[in-house]
Amino acid sequence: QVQPVESGGGSVQPGGSLRLSCVASGYTYTNNVIGWFRQAPGKEREGVAAIHIDDGWIYYDDSVMGRFNISQDGSKNTVYLQMNNLKPEDTAMYYCAAGFRGNIRYWRLTGRYDHWGQGTQVTVSS
Repeated sequence: QVQPVESGGGSVQPGGSLRLSCVASGYTYTNNVIGWFRQAPGKEREGVAAIHIDDGWIYYDDSVMGRFNISQDGSKNTVYLQMNNLKPEDTAMYYCAAGFRGNIRYWRLTGRYDHWGQGTQVTVSS
């Protein structure tokens, strides 16, 4: 079983940028969707963005629309999350998820993903 692997987290000041990477391979699913989620202390895990690897469909949570950009490099089996104009409320552990089941319209539902990475910490503070 292959597990997604995230990298790229760190500490930045408000307004700064980070690019997260997720290497996910070895999956054979009808719906080839990769999702980015985040979880802050004391809060539930929430969907940030998702991309359909084959069709290119992209979804964002309203809280990151216009600031975050999800993309893929198929040759590297890698999905990126470019995060710009970061805010303190973006502080969280960020997770990559793969092995999606069902209709992509439900990309926010954590239970639809079978494989999760260990997470990478993003801290935004002055």
